[in-house]
Amino acid sequence: MPPRLLARLLLLATVALPSVTGAADARTLQIVVSRQTQSLAVYEDGAVVATSRVSTGKAGHETPTGIFSVLQKARHHKSNIYSDAPMPWMQRLTWSGIALHESSSVPDYPASHGCVRLPAAFARTLYGMTGLGMHVVISDAPVAPQPIQHATLFQPPRSAPPQPLLSDAPEHHAAVTPDGVAVDVALNAPQASIPATAPASATVTPDGPPIRILITRRTDRDRMADLQAMLTDLGFDAGAADGILGPATRQAIAGYKRWKGLPQKGPLVTPALISALYDSAGRDMPPAGQLLVRQNFEDVLSEPVAFDAPQVALGTHFLTAVRVDAASGSASWQGLSLPNDLSSEERQRLGITQGALEGPQALSAVLDRFHVPADLAARIGALLTAGASLTITDTGTEKETTKGTDFITLTHRGHSALAF
Repeated sequence: MPPRLLARLLLLATVALPSVTGAADARTLQIVVSRQTQSLAVYEDGAVVATSRVSTGKAGHETPTGIFSVLQKARHHKSNIYSDAPMPWMQRLTWSGIALHESSSVPDYPASHGCVRLPAAFARTLYGMTGLGMHVVISDAPVAPQPIQHATLFQPPRSAPPQPLLSDAPEHHAAVTPDGVAVDVALNAPQASIPATAPASATVTPDGPPIRILITRRTDRDRMADLQAMLTDLGFDAGAADGILGPATRQAIAGYKRWKGLPQKGPLVTPALISALYDSAGRDMPPAGQLLVRQNFEDVLSEPVAFDAPQVALGTHFLTAVRVDAASGSASWQGLSLPNDLSSEERQRLGITQGALEGPQALSAVLDRFHVPADLAARIGALLTAGASLTITDTGTEKETTKGTDFITLTHRGHSALAF
């Protein structure tokens, strides 16, 4: 057994000690909860370092499944819905009321109003191990991260080794003393094969919060934001490019339609309007996907990306960079897949006619479908640190993903917990 893992297991065995403060690199810790087995496992670099029984939401108050992160922590918290019920060692997962917390009642079956109940000693230990932004995956059947290698996965730029001050370069008469004597100076000879590094402005410190990457389908709001930007560029003031169809955008669309002789009656946004707008703006139609990055719960970038076979569901997949080595320009990734739960209405809205591939090859298969431009991959690679995550999903930024959260992905929505 690796010494680091053995040491952590010995620490976790003494759950009452508040000195249990986390992993060698707490950014790479990951919690996985199974509703089917009513269990929780903490992973560090793919190895289980702690386990516990739990109680998730009962019928009518089911705990939603998906990908979450710790948004808020409080040692002493009380529910503002259920008569100030105590929720010690609370770790919030959504602003709508899902959390991990201590409970005096943790049977081996679903019993809560949506939260994940933990035994007292373990709740305290887990609280000491985690930090804001730590990921929590909730699934039905147990899942576990597995190592994965793929050309699409982001890698850091290789750092240049330090240059020697002097080299074996031949001496040159590069200076002359006041009395006219030439002085030989040894010159440095840089290695031409050393790759360039990313600009310093595109990097973050290794101790900074890891970035969160989401690759999903472009939404109606993404498409509307594009239309607003193009309308404004063409002289039709559509207001802020926020993806919201407000009065200014409606007036801009009507004005553009009059200019182009497009029908004013019928649906406001039509394929003919969209095609004409892109043609007028001299822009190509965007691809089906969108790549977004957040760091420290704040937006960093949003760029379109292409993926093959849009009619086939992507599924839901979650990956973590457990090690990032700038010297070699490489990152080690681990990933897992969760069952996709899309309604027929969602499938129709997203243009999905075929389900996602399932089984051990599902993650590699979905990565095969993406085409991230090299310059965008380099920008993201420059931000990569241990603990960075990548989520791939069809449904994108759900309503739980708001200001002050990471990307929250719901694979089964359940009922609102209303526990806070």
